[in-house]
Parts: sequence; C-alpha cells; structure tokens
Amino acid sequence: MSNYMKEIIINNPTIYNYLRDQSYQYKYLYRNKNYIKKLKQLAKEKYKVRSIDKIERLKNSIELINTFIDVIE
Repeated sequence: MSNYMKEIIINNPTIYNYLRDQSYQYKYLYRNKNYIKKLKQLAKEKYKVRSIDKIERLKNSIELINTFIDVIE
C-alpha cells in the first residue's frame, strides 16, 4: 500500500474506524487502489454520516419538537 493511501486512511477517521471494524476490506484495497472511493462510501453508510442521514436526523428532531408542541397545546 502506498504512503498516499495510508495518509488518506489515517486522516479520515470514518475510514480508519471502518477498516478497524471490517478488516477484511483491506484485501480489496490492496488489490485495487481505486477501492478507496467505495470504502469511503461504505464507511459513511455504516456511521450514518451521509447528507441523507443528516437530513433524516433533522426531520426526526423536527417531528419530536412538533409532538411536544402538540402535547403542550
């Protein structure tokens, strides 16, 4: 693995933690250096860091606030 790939992994905590949890992914990363893009996507899905997940959390928070307001009224 190149130093560039190591820097990417170490500097990105989501990828680093994902690889610690799913160590079998290293074999795909060793075979194909472009797999880092897929790995980044998988890590974001697992740790729910995607923009879709952030919007979902915001939606849930707004629904919770609306529920409290309805109860108060």
